[in-house]
Formats: sequence, C-alpha cells, structure tokens
Amino acid sequence: MDNLINSPLDAELSKLSPFELKGRIIAAADEKVKNAAYTLLNAGRGNPNWLAIESRKAFFAIGMFAVEEAERDFSLPEGIAGVPQKEGISVRFEDWMRAHAGQPGVDFLKGAYEYALTELSADADSLIEEWAGGIMGHNYPTPPRIMPYTEKIIQKYLDWAICAGNPPENNVFDLFAVEGSTAGMCYCFDVLKQNFLLNAGDSVALMVPAFTPYIEIPELSEFQYDVFNIQADVMTPDGMHSWQYDPADIAKLKDKKYKMLFVTNPSNPPSYEIDRKTVEAIKEAVKANPDLMILTDDVYGTFVKGYRSLIADLPFNAMSCYSFSKYFGATGWRIAVTAVSQNNVFDKLISELPDDKKTALNKRYQSLTIDVPGLKFIDRMVAESRLIALNHTAGLSTPQQIQMSFMALGSLMDEKGVYHERMIKLIHNRYDALWSNFGFKMPDDPLRADYYSEIDLMVWARKLYGQEFADYIDKTYSPLAAVFRIASETGAVVLNGDGFDGPRWSIRVSLANLNQEDYVKIGKYIRQILEQFANEWKASKEAK
Repeated sequence: MDNLINSPLDAELSKLSPFELKGRIIAAADEKVKNAAYTLLNAGRGNPNWLAIESRKAFFAIGMFAVEEAERDFSLPEGIAGVPQKEGISVRFEDWMRAHAGQPGVDFLKGAYEYALTELSADADSLIEEWAGGIMGHNYPTPPRIMPYTEKIIQKYLDWAICAGNPPENNVFDLFAVEGSTAGMCYCFDVLKQNFLLNAGDSVALMVPAFTPYIEIPELSEFQYDVFNIQADVMTPDGMHSWQYDPADIAKLKDKKYKMLFVTNPSNPPSYEIDRKTVEAIKEAVKANPDLMILTDDVYGTFVKGYRSLIADLPFNAMSCYSFSKYFGATGWRIAVTAVSQNNVFDKLISELPDDKKTALNKRYQSLTIDVPGLKFIDRMVAESRLIALNHTAGLSTPQQIQMSFMALGSLMDEKGVYHERMIKLIHNRYDALWSNFGFKMPDDPLRADYYSEIDLMVWARKLYGQEFADYIDKTYSPLAAVFRIASETGAVVLNGDGFDGPRWSIRVSLANLNQEDYVKIGKYIRQILEQFANEWKASKEAK
C-alpha cells in the first residue's frame, strides 16, 4: 500500500474526500488490530467524547414537568393526554421546582428561569409555555425560523461565544435554527444561488485548509464557481507553519470580481483562529469591495479564549454558521444556528437586482407574502430549506431548540467560566500529549484552538533528517502512504491533510474523540513511521 506514486489506485483514492477515504484507512487499521496486540485508535473524525451534562439533565427534568402539564389538561386511560396550557403555567412551574428541589436538573432549571426573567425580561408564562410545549414537540416550530425565547437566549449566547463579549454596537443578529451547521451550509449555498447573489462562473474565495464541503460544493454542477484558494502558508523564521495568511493574498479580495469569501475560523484542520493582521486585511478588502459577502463557520470558536468572529467585526457583510455540536458534545443532536445581521449586504444586493431577476423572485416567493421585496434574506433561506411550498412546516424541531437553549443558558449562567476553562484545558492537554511523545513540545499560541492538529510530515522530514531525505520520500511515495502505513503498522487512524487543501504531506489528527493517553501513543506512532521512512532512505543510499 506504500509505494503508490505511479499507481492508478492512488490517483483514484486521491479524488476521495478524506471522510470517504476514512473507511479504507480504518480497514487497514482493523487488520493490524486483529493480528496484533494493538487497539484501534480512530483520530480520523472530530466527534467529541465528552458531554455537557447539566443542560441535558435539565432537558429531561423539564420533560417530566411538561408531561404533568399535558395530563393536567386532560388524561385518558388509553394513554392520551392534552397539551400544556399557557395560563398560570409559570406559577405551576415554580411550585413544581420547589417540590422537586435537589433532583437532577431542577437547580439548573431554577437558575435558567431566573436568568431569563431578569436578563432577558422574559414573560414568565410565555417562556415556560415555550419550554414545556417545545419539549413535548406537539406543535410546529413557531415562527418557523426560530422560537421567540430560543432566539433571545441564543442571541445573548453568541454575544459571548463569537463576539468576545463585545458585539457590534446597535446590531441585532436574526437567527435561523438549523439541523447542524452542515444544514446551514447547504441552505446558505442554495439561497445565494436562488436569489442570484452567486451565479455559475462567479469568482469566490476560500481560506484553506478548510472543512472539505467548502472545497467540494463550489465544484458541483449546480454551482460551478471560480474558486481562489487563499492558503495559510505563512511560515515562522524557524521553518514551522504559523497557519496564518499573507495579507498580500487577502488584498486580492479588493478586486470586485470576488463576490464571496468562505472562512472556517478557527480553521479545520490546523485549528487556529485567524490573527488580527488577517482580520484587518479583510476589513481593508471590504472597504474597497463593499459588496463582498462573507460566510464564516465559527464552530470551533469556543475553544479559543476571547474568540471574535468576522461577523463581529464586519456585521454588514458576514453571516455566521455556529454549531453546538463540538463544545457541548452534541453532534447527534444536530443543533446549530445561522446568524445574519438585521442590516446586511445580502438584503442590499437583492434590492439592487435588475428588474428581470426581481420579477422572477416575485414569482418564486409570491405564495409566502404580498410584499416579496420586503422578504428578508434569512427568511428566504428558511423558505428555500423546504422548497418554499413547505415553508409553513419549516424549522428545527422544538425539542432540539429547547436543548440548544439550555446549553446556551448553561454558558450564560457560568459567570466564572468554569466549564469553558476546563474544556480548553482538556483539549490543550491532548495536544501537548500528542506532540510531547512525537519528540517536541510546541510553544503555546493563544490563537490555537487545538481541536485538531495538522502535522506537515515534510516539515519534520527536513528538520529531523535534512532536505535530501524530504526529497526522497516525496519522490518515492504518495502522501497517502504515510496515512495507510500509520493505520496498517499501528492501528491508528488519521486523515490526509491534502484532502482539506492543506500541505501535500500533512496529516490531520482529531484531538476530540480519544483520551489523553491515546494521543501519547499516536504521537509515538507518527514519529515511528517517519523513522521507518528514514531507515528505508538510509538503506537505499547504502545499496548504491
């Protein structure tokens, strides 16, 4: 499986997304595990092995209150009950909490209830009706975009999570609750196309390395964008990747041919927040190209202290996809939001479309409103998520919205940041474990999220054995050889970094889904495979 440099199989495998290639890598690792005393260590996917537990306890607790409320409405012996009723429900909730004090989740609910009343000026009955009715899932999400108090809670949470506690002045984000940020991404691409904001052949920019769908979607036949990849190729004086961007590359966005910029920040897989120099360069580009649209995927932001999204610095131009999946250990919940400022470039550009396109859009959305020009971009996104005709049944399921609200409230109530500090420490310790047994302690960097680590084997080949060795492995092997050899020799699964448009010889290690001691082993295995390549190189030199 190693020497694939001239193999047709290698050419075919290299076309696969790393996530699709993963099955073959796991199969190679499985063979090692079956035939030797090794444990399968799958660091190939970023599914976290932790849970934010208190918000989940609250979710199940309020479910029992809601059941009682439903049966209070009416209850039939055949197992049929009514639905929670609004009038007086907050008083009954307060009585219920007193009666169940000390039980799992109830103290959390008490704190969340008091926070919403004092900090969000919530109407008590309306709030508890949303929570009790939402947890029972007896009604369509109303409004379809997001339920009222869910939106208020998540708006407050995003001020902290992606705006560093300092949101743009006089700015409000409209939110669309979606089935994970991947759904938000799909809806974004679709609504941009359907509203003529991005058309086939348009020039867009992508900051890479990047989550693979941002690489693959623009190439699909229904989009066909002309993509300019902005590489995070700035190196430090000692020859290491900084995983930051050259301002000269960012300056190219001043050209008005570029319609949109796609950003994963912090990056995936390098896992670095973009630095302020890059942010300032993007802001300068927007001054010259004021209609530049930006999509920023902020899912890993909460793993960096004081994280600030581009939507915080450029609220008019940017929309954000934010997922609860990673920070709260909730990939199976499929809960996320897409955020768009109430005053935004997307609505502006729609209002400036030529008459023929406005006529087409009036026809497209005429079943929704008599004022199509006044239909906001984010509400068009909601409609497109259900092919317009099913707009009235759009939206994220109400139980999902309640769980999302409780997760956000957990962070808002945690004034000392206990969960945040512990989560960052957990993930940083795994990073240190990976690199310490690789033979090096990497310097701390406040911009590093550490959710993944991207290791450029070519950098370490040069550092450890010199340029001649680096040239040897590049000429002799395919980069996939390293990934498959790690799997077949050690039972560890990592992904090829070039599949994310990273350096050709890089590998991606997820630091989310294994324990600290496992990363000690993986660091050792990576170094071991590099040494094997070096021994083969030395043997080839001696043979000459």
